[in-house]
Amino acid sequence: MARIGNISLIQLEYLVALDKHRHFIRAAEASHVTQPTLSMQIKKLEKELGVKLFDRSRQPIVPTDVGTLIIEQARKILNETRRVEEILQSYRGTVSGDLHIGIIPTVSPYLMPYLINRIGKKYPEIRLHVKELLTEEILGRLQADELDLGILSTPLHMEGIIERPLFYEKFFVYLHPSHPAYERKMVGATELLQDKLWLLSEGNCFRNQTINLCALDELNTSEHMFDYESGSLETLMRIVDMEGGATIIPQWASLELSENKAANLRPVDGSKMVREVSMVYTRNFVKARLIDALEDVVKVSTPEILRQNTGAEVVELYLN
Repeated sequence: MARIGNISLIQLEYLVALDKHRHFIRAAEASHVTQPTLSMQIKKLEKELGVKLFDRSRQPIVPTDVGTLIIEQARKILNETRRVEEILQSYRGTVSGDLHIGIIPTVSPYLMPYLINRIGKKYPEIRLHVKELLTEEILGRLQADELDLGILSTPLHMEGIIERPLFYEKFFVYLHPSHPAYERKMVGATELLQDKLWLLSEGNCFRNQTINLCALDELNTSEHMFDYESGSLETLMRIVDMEGGATIIPQWASLELSENKAANLRPVDGSKMVREVSMVYTRNFVKARLIDALEDVVKVSTPEILRQNTGAEVVELYLN
């Protein structure tokens, strides 16, 4: 068992797991050991350091002030030790390992089928673990080392987060044939509010970009938006088909529509803006060869028309 002074790396693993789960039983299960084993190692670590790392009087347990600092350092140490495997892989010329990815729902349905198929063929020794999550959830899990990387809309303008743009998408309005703006070649914000406007639910970054793109925050949308919000673009388009109104979708989603449905698409009037989709990860990322391989497959999987959108102005997110 590797040790740093009198501290073992396995103790640091248990320490980080306990901080993540804030519960001894759940941390032990996640670490594949018994609860008494994990508790004993944490107590032993506290004895060796001469400080209490967790306040056990509170439920869930929380790190002490010094515990918070030591946990942060433990994460750095564990990440540095993982670089040894990265160095060995580079030396051997192999690309293998587990990659934990968070991806936003407005990208996942279009990218993931291609990604899963092609990554398996080109890099069979890479094991993907993918979760659909909202942007804030992805960022939180990245910072807690629960994900290796995220695929989401950028720019984020966040310290400690690295962004690698993958592709750019234009925005399209999807209208019902009864919409007052249906006969227009392009649709602006004013026309959008002539009928029901269906938007993604709070927390979806695409909702935020839609509002910024069309300057809807400057208009009185409350009188025009029907009181229903969805987390799915497909759901919103089906609602438009049945109930009328309009919604806004990204370009890749528009490419997947049937010929009949594609007839309901219109560009956003006067806008040449795009949304940027990137791979993001923290500065302590250690799986460099895996991320290079994933980027290679994503770019091959992306429709050529999206790769031609470079140079346009990117819609900001303005995350809270």
